Amino acid sequence: MRIGVLAAGAGVSTKAVRFYEQVGLLSAPPRTSAGYRDYPPRAADRLAFVRDAQAAGLTLGEIREVLRVRDEGQAPCEHVAVLIAEHLRAVEERIAELTRTRAELLRLAETAAATDPGTCTEDDICRILASQ
Repeated sequence: MRIGVLAAGAGVSTKAVRFYEQVGLLSAPPRTSAGYRDYPPRAADRLAFVRDAQAAGLTLGEIREVLRVRDEGQAPCEHVAVLIAEHLRAVEERIAELTRTRAELLRLAETAAATDPGTCTEDDICRILASQ
């Protein structure tokens, strides 16, 4: 299968296919006598996996490791479960951080609404952001 057909079928660009090849997520395919890449059908499944794993938040390095485990003939389920748990924990921490930031921004918005710029002095950089 030529690179354009593979890329279109996987919903990625030909540049992405070459990049995935370069970083070791996709094996370099054999070449035709004319020098074109000739990807096997399983390359489409591998690209679909890479796309799905990225959508789940895995890094290219993590995806490479999952593929390595699979390529060695082992089921990567346990490894993937650990990665998912780590990413979920990080997302939950980020949500908590964003919740705190939102609360602070709401407080600052109230302060801004109640602040009369005419009462600011030259010594004030910004009374809205200054510690209360």
